[in-house]
Amino acid sequence: MPVKNRFAELLPEITAWRRDFHENPELLYEVHRTAAKVAELLRAFGVDEVTEGIGRTGVVGVIRGRNGGAGRVIGLRADMDALPITEKSGVGYASKVPGMMHACGHDGHTAMLLGAAKYLAETRNFDGTAVVIFQPAEEGGGGGKAMLDDGLVGRWGIDEFYGLHNMPGIPVGHFSIRPGAMMASADTVKITLTGKGGHAAKPQQCIDTMLVAAQVIVALQSVVSRNVNPLQSAVLSICTCQTDSPATNVIPQVVTLGGTVRTMDPAVRDLMEVRIRAVATATAEAFGATIEIDYDRGYPVTMNSVDETGHAVEVARSISGATAVETQAEPMMGAEDFSYMLEERPGAYIFLGNGDTAAVHSPNYVFDDEAIPFGSSWLAGMVEARLGGA
Repeated sequence: MPVKNRFAELLPEITAWRRDFHENPELLYEVHRTAAKVAELLRAFGVDEVTEGIGRTGVVGVIRGRNGGAGRVIGLRADMDALPITEKSGVGYASKVPGMMHACGHDGHTAMLLGAAKYLAETRNFDGTAVVIFQPAEEGGGGGKAMLDDGLVGRWGIDEFYGLHNMPGIPVGHFSIRPGAMMASADTVKITLTGKGGHAAKPQQCIDTMLVAAQVIVALQSVVSRNVNPLQSAVLSICTCQTDSPATNVIPQVVTLGGTVRTMDPAVRDLMEVRIRAVATATAEAFGATIEIDYDRGYPVTMNSVDETGHAVEVARSISGATAVETQAEPMMGAEDFSYMLEERPGAYIFLGNGDTAAVHSPNYVFDDEAIPFGSSWLAGMVEARLGGA
């Protein structure tokens, strides 16, 4: 199953969809135009059912196979939202919306899944059901969880989930994946320290929250180096420090620290929260300050199940050849809310080469349209491979 000829024929059409999405980016759950166009196209393809408003603005399409849809159900997911970035790519179809840009290639993901949906609706070369899922709010909004909370799995009886993400630095036509942890969990921590403010010339009369904050930041770095097994992964970054006074001659009464915590293992994630709370609290109390910790668990670890990763590899190899498929990719400390779907059902998430372009989330990023036939072939191929396509 090399790149399907049908996707070579469809490439100009899919590219046009993709560039239209690119010119009209939308953020988080406010993907109304994008979702409406997705639903319109799915209906035009002859998809059996199209449901809007799942997870607020998500779209779900159902394509029944040649046996009427009886049997197993495969879910294919693409994300639709853009980023609050001013585009600097210089392409002729650049964003028309000030301060918004498809800088992560979600326009490409949506277009590739639309291409796969059109092909699957035309051919129906499988037994069972394909469910195509167009998700809002991947970029920090938890749209995947919102769709699950709206009954995505139970309502459509999904047995397995598959998704992909373009990846700059990997050649176009190549794939990269690994079983187990593929991307990290991403939590946020906010630490509010309260002391006794006063004049900078009289520190002895104060409880200096700036000094306490500095000690907390340094102490927290010991959590990864001295509590986490060196053979496991964790990243703790304190990235913000705000005081209740901008004056240079005032010792602030309140200082707030903020940062992120990323891990590749659920047990390490639990350990990090416990130790961050303990170390920060003990340090603050040692200096006489009070402390409040707000620890917010974000996206979980993106965990590819072993068997489904094997199926994903087989389909990728059938498209691009064995040498173009990396099967032990280095895990990434970035996070992805497809992880919520993989917590509910087995499945796999794969990276698709986007060639030599700027990194995702860069204002100079460009999605390579030549990757479209490979991505659409893989998505459609997962359905045919898992549901008995000839």
